[in-house]
Amino acid sequence: MEDTVTAELPEWMLPPRASGWEADDLDRLTEAPRHTELIDGALIFMMSPQRSWHSRLVENLTFTLRQAAPEGMEVEREMTIRLDRKSRPEPDILVANVAYDPDRTQYLPGEVILVVEVVSAESADRDRSIKPFKYAQAGIPHFWRVEDEQGKPVVHVYERDALTHSYVPTGIHRGQLKVTVPFTAEINLERLTPQG
Repeated sequence: MEDTVTAELPEWMLPPRASGWEADDLDRLTEAPRHTELIDGALIFMMSPQRSWHSRLVENLTFTLRQAAPEGMEVEREMTIRLDRKSRPEPDILVANVAYDPDRTQYLPGEVILVVEVVSAESADRDRSIKPFKYAQAGIPHFWRVEDEQGKPVVHVYERDALTHSYVPTGIHRGQLKVTVPFTAEINLERLTPQG
C-alpha cells in the first residue's frame, strides 16, 4: 500500500467563498506573490524568474510611451484592470485616459485605451489568446503584443472592431513603430533593449 502525501495550502490561498475568487479580493491578498492575476476566478501566480530582456523592454517602452502620451493620459506598468467580477489581469503596460491617482490599485476597462503584453514563455498562451480576448470583450480599444524575435522586439498592433467586439490586426512593426492611434507615437524598437 502506497503512502500518499497531501500538501496543505496556506490559509490565504483558499477562496473566501464557495463561488471562488473575485476581482476585489486581490486587494486583500497581501501574502500573494507580486504580479498575481485573476482570470475567470482563478488566481494566476507569476512564479518563474523574469528574463532581463522582458524587464528591460517593459521598462523602456513604459518610459517611451510616457514621453509620447498626450497630457492627461497615464502610462502604468504592471497594474491590474478589473474587467469583470471574476477577472483582473495585469498587463505589462497600460495607457489610461484618467488623471494620476497615487492610491489606485486597479483600473476599469472604460479608463484604459491601450494594453501592451510582452510575451514570455510562461505566459505565452494567456498573452496571445486569453487576455486579448478578454480585453476586447471588455471594450479596451487598442492592444499591442510584443514578441521576442531573435532578441529584437516585434510589435503586433491590434484595434478593436466595434461590431465583432474582437481585435483586428493593423500592423506588425520591426525596427520602427509608427502609429497615429490611440495617439501619435514613433518608437525606435531597436533602442528598447540592449543589442548584444
